[in-house]
Amino acid sequence: MKRSSEKANACVSRRYVGAKTRLADIAPYVTKDGSEIRELMHPDHHGNRAQSLAEAVVPAGTRTLLHRHLTSEELYHITAGEGILTLGAEKVKVSPGDTVLIPAGTPHCIEASGAEALHILCCCSPAYRHEDTEIL
Repeated sequence: MKRSSEKANACVSRRYVGAKTRLADIAPYVTKDGSEIRELMHPDHHGNRAQSLAEAVVPAGTRTLLHRHLTSEELYHITAGEGILTLGAEKVKVSPGDTVLIPAGTPHCIEASGAEALHILCCCSPAYRHEDTEIL
């Protein structure tokens, strides 16, 4: 008799029609704001339609350039490191486990204020596009 977890895995594999990526297999690139990005899911590459997901790394003691996205809203989820997010006129301390909404059009930048690099999962909807980023 199969265990319930084996049955669940069998069901998932038969019905799975999505896409899977692995962080270690994705080459990084630098965005307009100066952060190093690995695109985990993006419509241009993975078949999803409405959003993108990336990991951004900001080295300790550095910050991204102040910028905004004209049409995309972003969610930042901090997975490692500590930082200070400038969000409009506010400054918000962030650390692992924090999630922040950045509405479309809102000026923002983030500084890795701790001793370690800041790692952020960034979800954009609509999906991230260089053309949507305006450096301020």
